Amino acid sequence: MNLFGTDGVRGRVGEEPMTPECVLRLAQAAGLVLRHEPKPMVLIGKDTRVSGYLFESALEAGLLAAGVNVRLIGPLPTPGVAYLTKTFRATGGLVISASHNPYMDNGIKFLNGEGGKMDRAFQLAVEEVLARPFRMADSRAIGKASRLRDAQGRYVEYCKATLAAGLDLNGLVIALDCAHGAAYRVAPDVFEELGARLVPMGVAPDGYNINERCGSTDPAALCELVRTSGAHCGIALDGDGDRVVLVDEQGAVVDGDGMLFILATAWARKGRLQGPVVTTTMSNLALEHALARQGIFLVRVEVGDHHVAEGMRQYGANLGGEPSGHILCLDRSTTGDGIVAALQVLEIMMATGQGLRQLVQQYQPLPQVLLNVPLPEPGFSSLGEPRIQQAMADATRMLASRGRVVVRPSGTEAVIRVMVEGIDHNEAQEIASSLAALLQDHRTHD
Repeated sequence: MNLFGTDGVRGRVGEEPMTPECVLRLAQAAGLVLRHEPKPMVLIGKDTRVSGYLFESALEAGLLAAGVNVRLIGPLPTPGVAYLTKTFRATGGLVISASHNPYMDNGIKFLNGEGGKMDRAFQLAVEEVLARPFRMADSRAIGKASRLRDAQGRYVEYCKATLAAGLDLNGLVIALDCAHGAAYRVAPDVFEELGARLVPMGVAPDGYNINERCGSTDPAALCELVRTSGAHCGIALDGDGDRVVLVDEQGAVVDGDGMLFILATAWARKGRLQGPVVTTTMSNLALEHALARQGIFLVRVEVGDHHVAEGMRQYGANLGGEPSGHILCLDRSTTGDGIVAALQVLEIMMATGQGLRQLVQQYQPLPQVLLNVPLPEPGFSSLGEPRIQQAMADATRMLASRGRVVVRPSGTEAVIRVMVEGIDHNEAQEIASSLAALLQDHRTHD
């Protein structure tokens, strides 16, 4: 059994593993694994999906049945749950969310007591327990549940405190897109209490509109809002608030790579940058070259923010992230945090008096084409087939030093991602389309 992807357990609501029975058993198994402490306690947070109520109850019941105490948080960004998990010295934290996916999907993210992602050893232990019959704790040993009061207020104050002392956002106009997700209350509070004037969108969740034509994966509406409102910048969070992309004053998107460039170069000048910048195979080659020109080294790891976090700890780095907008500032937070990352960039804007366009002008990304090939079933992959391997090798040779090819299964969706970047956009598009067609043909005829 292999339930875990790059960010916990995720799937379509009503289909395994995202059914009430599966989530109940998953929580009970996780509870048994976590019962290495005398009085284990787990915090449960969620985003705004309508199915969150259902899975919150299932997780609560499973953990209580295993003898674990539970504290319910309600809607709060994943990094907020991570912060509170560490603050309250909990054994672990659970977040009910499928991040940037639509409301029909949901998932469970697992956090350790330090607020980071649970490691593979924990996942394997949970899968081992799941293979056994369901076993409930003795009635005297079952857990207790309570609600954590003022969780949102605590997280708001934490976020505000990550801005440099003496700085505020007075005079700044921000178009803020909360994706109708977990940050819909806390994010406006953070930026307004720091003095910014907001032009908000995506702050009216109904359980079904999370990430719908909004958020970090679809910032087109925010780009238009920045242009029409005269905002100094735009901030787009995803459904659970751990991703962010920015929009400059002219309505152009600044993705995670652009944010890494701004932060790395500014931190290096101030002496704040520690170690290399850690990113993934998906980051643009131009970022590596632009940082090198500034004397900053870049290290690549596998896709997934937990791989980035592991790499950062390995290299003693305090800055890392992904082009999707997972930005980790480990001297400010324990995990990717969209609000905190945005504040770090805004801090540079306020301190220098420069807009996003000026701050990012020395980084010009190479054209990059990303295509998704749907899988016929979860876990299916044809990447090991000789014909596919040969096509990928041929494409890499064709681009030579002018670009890169990355083909990998997604850890969050049932697709294979084909990414090709190069100096010539038409060439990159042609190569990506050819590889995607080959994968599609193999998928259809397998």
